[in-house]
Amino acid sequence: MSARTNLVINDRAATPVAHTYSPDGDAANNVHVFSEKTSVPAGNPRFTASLRKSGGKYKAQLRLQVPVVQTQVINGVSSPVVVRTAYVEFATTFDELSTDQERKDAVGLMANALAGSQTQINDLLVNVSDIY
Repeated sequence: MSARTNLVINDRAATPVAHTYSPDGDAANNVHVFSEKTSVPAGNPRFTASLRKSGGKYKAQLRLQVPVVQTQVINGVSSPVVVRTAYVEFATTFDELSTDQERKDAVGLMANALAGSQTQINDLLVNVSDIY
């Protein structure tokens, strides 16, 4: 078991930017919440992680929420507003009899499938272009 600390995750910008997600409150219902602090708390990107055991299976789930905040001007009054939010989810289900190596291999395969060099998957997810 590891201690909950900051998560530092790089984006895919031309010059990658490291984003720091800090622990945000206690883990309610075994869901660990991390957020990247911004000047507009409602616009803070959030990352959650959870692990549950049910019926001989370990179920892990990661979720990322990345809101986009813009300034709205009404009658000369400026206020920040969340205009859209991107959501990304990753879930695993492993049998309690699975080995470390089986889990490493499965997670590694998925991580490599998400690499920018995997053009079919990248085009589907990033360029929203279906596979034909």
